[in-house]
Amino acid sequence: MGIIVANLFITLDGVYQAPGGREEDPEGGFAFGGWQAPVSDDEAGASIADEISRMDALLLGRKTYDIFASYWPHQSGDIADALNRVPKFVVSSTLADPDWAGTTVLPDAAAAGGLRDGFGQLHMFGSGMLIRSLLAANVLDRLHLWLYPVVLGQGKRLFDEGTVPSTFTLAEQARSFPKGAVSLVYERAGEVETREMDAG
Repeated sequence: MGIIVANLFITLDGVYQAPGGREEDPEGGFAFGGWQAPVSDDEAGASIADEISRMDALLLGRKTYDIFASYWPHQSGDIADALNRVPKFVVSSTLADPDWAGTTVLPDAAAAGGLRDGFGQLHMFGSGMLIRSLLAANVLDRLHLWLYPVVLGQGKRLFDEGTVPSTFTLAEQARSFPKGAVSLVYERAGEVETREMDAG
């Protein structure tokens, strides 16, 4: 069985909205679109490209799909080639006729979980709402956070109200990059446990 890997670019205060450009997602009056590039570097970029090269299929939520589908089919290079080549899946209850070649529409997170029977590594990028849905359906295998040294104080946050309480374990050694970004790969470990701290 394959795995679903969610890759998310996120700030120190948990914001994942519009890392790639000023007009990427201005919803809610978000004023900081394009926050990722100034705190990225060649090493971080190479690591992200390596992650993209591992995927056998691409899984996206509707909003991120619309952003990707309007941009990547018109680009060239290794990343564009990989994204355009692999089968693509979008979870949506409203999209009927996707424009991006090779795209299949899925009705919900549970259906996305079934894709693990047909692919080795399904990778997601962005799609914070879908990440929460996959966690709730217990079908997300790895959460790869690219944590950047930025605090925004506004924007869409990954773990908002309604998040399923969970614990995670570090699946790979953490890796840091020259401008302060950190790559953190987690696997779900189970439910949250509580106890008192020892006095010593």
